Amino acid sequence: MKKTSSKVEEFIRVDHAGERGAVKIYEGQLLALNTLVKNEDLKKTIEEMKVHEMEHCQFFEKEIKKRNIKPTKFLPLWDLLGVGLGFGSTLLGKKGAMLCTASVEEVIDKHYLNQINQLGSEEKELKKKITKFREDELHHKDIAYEKGASKKGFYSILDKIIKTGSKIAINISEKV
Repeated sequence: MKKTSSKVEEFIRVDHAGERGAVKIYEGQLLALNTLVKNEDLKKTIEEMKVHEMEHCQFFEKEIKKRNIKPTKFLPLWDLLGVGLGFGSTLLGKKGAMLCTASVEEVIDKHYLNQINQLGSEEKELKKKITKFREDELHHKDIAYEKGASKKGFYSILDKIIKTGSKIAINISEKV
């Protein structure tokens, strides 16, 4: 087994946490949609996006095990905050739920692009996967805007809160 560089370890740890967080956000949104908010169209959209996030999460789950990398110690907190963010954003309605997706995906787009630019030829497979996952995330962002994500008024504040929280979670998860 080849030694994984500390930079690649950070990438896998944070990407695992992020993809798991995305699954938890969608679980929170689906919880709201199955209990308090009735919108079958939105539910179907979120269920479809969740499938991609689960595929991404499973890939990083395998990488963590294969490379013997410790996941972030903050996973339980990220799980709780992800479900809460998904649930809360969906209580605001379709615009809030879709803005949540758009905001997170805009942060992840830059995050993944930064990783892609740093990965060398010795990590060709990982680079290929992250490139594919980034394309999926950009597609989710496009869907979110098509389905009503907005940054007008109050939503501009929500966008900043979600993006700031995502960046903080990324910075912490890379290291701890």
